[in-house]
Amino acid sequence: MPNKTYYLRLALPSPLRRLFDYLPGKGLDVALLKAGIRVKVPFANRVLIGVLIEVVEETNVPVEKLKPILEVIDDAPIISPMLLSFCQWTANYYQHSLGDTLSWALPNLLRQGKYPDDNKELYWRVSQNASLDDVRLNRATKQKKTLRIVMQHPHGLSQGLLQDLEIQPDTLRRLQEKGLVYGELRERKHTPHQGSWLIEPELLANEEQEKAIQTVSGSLDHFQTFLLYGITGSGKTEVYFQLIHQVLQAGKQSLVLIPEINLSPQTLYRFEKRFNAKIAVIHSNLTDKERLNAWQQAKEGTVDIVIGTRSAIFTPMAHLGLIIVDEEHDSSYKQQDGLRYHARDLAVVRGRMENTPVILCSATPSFESLYNVEQKRYHWLSLTERAGSAEKPKILCLDVRAQTMDAGISSQLQHLITQTLNAGQQVLIFINRRGFAPTLICHDCGWICHCPHCDARMTFHLKDHVLRCHHCDYQMSPPLACPHCQHVNLKPVGVGTERTEERLKVLFKDWPIWRIDRDTTSRKQAMQEIVETVRSGEPGILVGTQMLAKGHHFPNVTLVAILDVDSGLFSADFKACEKTAQLIVQVAGRSGRAEHKGKVLIQTHLPDHPLIIELIDKGYLAFAQHDLQERKEANLPPYSHFALLRAEAYKKEQLDAFFIKAHAQAELLATQFANNVFEIFDPVPAPMERKAGRYRAQLLIQSNLRPMLHHFLSQWIQSLEEMPKMSQIRWSIDVDPIDLF
Repeated sequence: MPNKTYYLRLALPSPLRRLFDYLPGKGLDVALLKAGIRVKVPFANRVLIGVLIEVVEETNVPVEKLKPILEVIDDAPIISPMLLSFCQWTANYYQHSLGDTLSWALPNLLRQGKYPDDNKELYWRVSQNASLDDVRLNRATKQKKTLRIVMQHPHGLSQGLLQDLEIQPDTLRRLQEKGLVYGELRERKHTPHQGSWLIEPELLANEEQEKAIQTVSGSLDHFQTFLLYGITGSGKTEVYFQLIHQVLQAGKQSLVLIPEINLSPQTLYRFEKRFNAKIAVIHSNLTDKERLNAWQQAKEGTVDIVIGTRSAIFTPMAHLGLIIVDEEHDSSYKQQDGLRYHARDLAVVRGRMENTPVILCSATPSFESLYNVEQKRYHWLSLTERAGSAEKPKILCLDVRAQTMDAGISSQLQHLITQTLNAGQQVLIFINRRGFAPTLICHDCGWICHCPHCDARMTFHLKDHVLRCHHCDYQMSPPLACPHCQHVNLKPVGVGTERTEERLKVLFKDWPIWRIDRDTTSRKQAMQEIVETVRSGEPGILVGTQMLAKGHHFPNVTLVAILDVDSGLFSADFKACEKTAQLIVQVAGRSGRAEHKGKVLIQTHLPDHPLIIELIDKGYLAFAQHDLQERKEANLPPYSHFALLRAEAYKKEQLDAFFIKAHAQAELLATQFANNVFEIFDPVPAPMERKAGRYRAQLLIQSNLRPMLHHFLSQWIQSLEEMPKMSQIRWSIDVDPIDLF
């Protein structure tokens, strides 16, 4: 391209919502450059890795201020045109920097400028003179065992086999340092699939399942969004398993999103048990290398099924044929910092872009999805009967007013637990609060232990003998005496999972107690070990938080008890009742999933509350329709659209000054739009005004016209970015917030 000057327009990993122009550098043929390649550039006093968006002939920046790039990293685009368009849509919709959005879409090693795997795999082989009698192995039993295993594979031991055999990379490196083994890079060969895709036969679908399968089958060649509603235990998984089988037979890939990392081992197990297919798992607990390998194999089409948490929605896939979002109602699909995207909504957008069907599955569909069914955007599929011989659990509401409670456990519940255990069955106790007790109080003066950095109480953890803030992670040792009155009569107040567990061990000392919450599952494999123990069927009591409500199958659990449902019935959050109802139904669904009939006991001080009555008498869908009607009358989402400006600062006066200016700019900008399409609320302190030492506040924008709202936001955000003295303020825009906290 002679006689012309060209500029490279790049997206950089910066919070600034704009693109940056650079000079191509001497000798670089810009005709060879494609959008989606990575480029190394100087930026202020740093070096950044950017992504080329386009080559342009004009720039708005004075040419003398432009810098040349340092290096073109890729020969071919690392980000496909489709994925680039998807990221651009995401950045525009969520009012986020494109460069930062692309960073979310790339594995960490690629963001650092590393090169992707060049289609080679590392194999470990035994050195020619290696011997198990080597004196250096006399005290190294692990190394000796590993060397013996490598010797049993004369053609080499692959990385994948190392993981299956639980061989640690450090052990191999020590053997390599001793000259006993060596690594060999080989070309990775992709062999076409042969034989059946099934390891075990498909289950016989009932009438409802068959209707759902046939309906989706007719749309496997084009985009359509389906909402698969099914009561817990109705066989939703079997429906999408049979559809994935059809996708595999067509030579295409499936992307399956799950809400939690802790569900991935059991989900992977079920997939591996059914399918003779290559499966990759993507979540944040993977190492950088594991994440890159899974990402690249999906991009190359060498894996057939990708299972992942919300970030997996950005995974490139060569032959995408189906997207499934399991437990689509779950709030875990919403990213709550940085790029505040919702993976469920992006799944629908990606399906449309790739002309691929999308299935959203849930026993408690989100109100947004039910609204989209009402608007004919989504196709409704329904499973109303439990699969096999399993029956719906019986739900009982226990009025605990004036009853004697023992660590939150009523005498009637104790009796039912005893009956269940004696029958050789299991009990699940749900309480959505971890720790021993919500707080520590002085019995003499009423002093309560608060976090010094947050407007929150410290939670007492008995096992670690520590007070911990669950909002900022600050922790401290419990005081020996009350800081206010100096008395030593300090008592834990309230109930958490740890306290419930301790009391259950006293009340039912002859039975095993298993606790599942964030404290007990922080160790790798801990969750899987507990789940496998419970699945063995041994009679016992399982106690835990909402981690228990998400998709677990415990065949021998026949009694589920919800200890504290009342806390979710009163909240400033307009979605509180929806979330509480979903939680109740999901927890209740863990009961009676096999041949034994289940029972659910809800302990409450509010047995006459409309939500509880409607859920028990009419079920989730009836409750949802009633609550949706109330939302419609109040013009709340999904009948209107929210955007929330959140900001925080160490000094309250700085925060107040920021919101005065932001509110004034919003009011002024809104006058440029006709018909008063926006409602701009006054700034208010966040429900937890102080967190981690910072004061927090928020400003809500509401509109019935989504396109107008986005047009407004793009202009408003630009004015916010241009405000002076912003370094002391951290602010963000949350489009479609799932809570107002």
